[in-house]
Formats: sequence, structure tokens, C-alpha cells
Amino acid sequence: MKKMFVSILMATIMIMGFTGGSADAASKATAKSGVYITTHNTNVRADAGTTHRIVFTLKKGTRVNLTHQKYAGKQLWYKVKINGKKGYVLSSLLKKSTAKAVASSTPEKSKSGIVKTAMNLRGIPYRFGGTTTRGFDCSGFIQYSFKKNGKSIARTTTGQYKQSAKIKSPRPGDLVFFHNTYRKGISHVGIYIGNNKFVHAGGKKSEVVSLSNPYWKSKFNSFRRI
Repeated sequence: MKKMFVSILMATIMIMGFTGGSADAASKATAKSGVYITTHNTNVRADAGTTHRIVFTLKKGTRVNLTHQKYAGKQLWYKVKINGKKGYVLSSLLKKSTAKAVASSTPEKSKSGIVKTAMNLRGIPYRFGGTTTRGFDCSGFIQYSFKKNGKSIARTTTGQYKQSAKIKSPRPGDLVFFHNTYRKGISHVGIYIGNNKFVHAGGKKSEVVSLSNPYWKSKFNSFRRI
């Protein structure tokens, strides 16, 4: 009886060795595309599965691009890419997002109000870190203008960039992003007001500037919509 038990045990070990030995073994990655948004604050891991190290984290509401999908056991994981960084996120922590859905999220009436508010802030001094009428920095200026019109958005330029979706044809009230101004990457934002112009907090005060201005033209990154 003892010999039979040992034989069965050895056979089980050999079978597990040939089959990978773990229900958590990851499958091969297959291509997967699309823009998704995080539904919670999310850990991004080096590979599919919770046993892999966390490489960075994403805040709730962050938009990411998918490149691949992969199973780890019964769990489906998505490989995401954002700002040059890549990693895996559990699929249940993401939901599909489209530019069309984002475009309709801020009503036109609110957008006209945002532009009106921003235009009334012209002349207020620039103040790094400023979020009030005593002085604004670029993202504080945007956040204030949106908040006054019932729209809560991120505080920082990068946060506002992640919260928005890229568009080709801007309308008044959309955002204009610039890169490589005082730092590398996305570093400045303004509100598009039409006629190839935008209003922003920059330089010495909040003011209207043309996108044809040589400096801003060279720093232009994208039009985006919240």
C-alpha cells in the first residue's frame, strides 16, 4: 500500500512538472489596442499577475493606451502604455474610453462659461503654484475656470493632460497643451478661445496669445478635450 502511494505521488509530481505546475502560469501576450480609463487607483506591474513587482501606479481616471492582453491563470491582464512607461494592469480595473464620449462630457454651455470666466481673469499676476485671483499658474488658472463652471478637474498640468483626450479640431473651451517650456515633457496649458488664440496664465500675467506666436508655435503639443 505504501509503495502504491509513493508511486501515485511521484506520478502527480511528474504531471505537474510537465503542465507547468501552477494555475497562475501566464499565457503568451496577444495584441490588444484601445484607449481605456482606470476605475480605481491602480498598481501597474512588470508582468501579468499579482506576484510581479509594481513598476508604477496610476490614479483613478487616468487614460492609457492598450498594447497587449495576457492571461495569468483565470485573470485577464492588459499591457498599458502611458508617457513612455509600460506595464500590466488587471482588466477589471479598466474601462473602455473613447474620444467621442469625452468630447460630449462638457456641454457647450459650460464651455462658453469657461471661456468667459477665463477671459475675465486677464491681467491677474502669474504666481507659481497659484490657484486664486491673487495669482495663478497655468494649471491653477485652468482648474479655477472649470470649477467656476461646475467642472472639477485635476490640479496639475500633467493631471489635466491625462484627464483629457486628444482632438484634431478644437472648439472654444478646449485645452491647448505645450511641452518643453520650463521642463521636459508636458509643461504648460491654456484654454482655446477660437481664431487660433488661447488664454492662459503665463509670463507676468494671465493674457490672450496667438498660436502663431513663434515661441508657442514651437512648443505646441496638442489640443485636448475634457
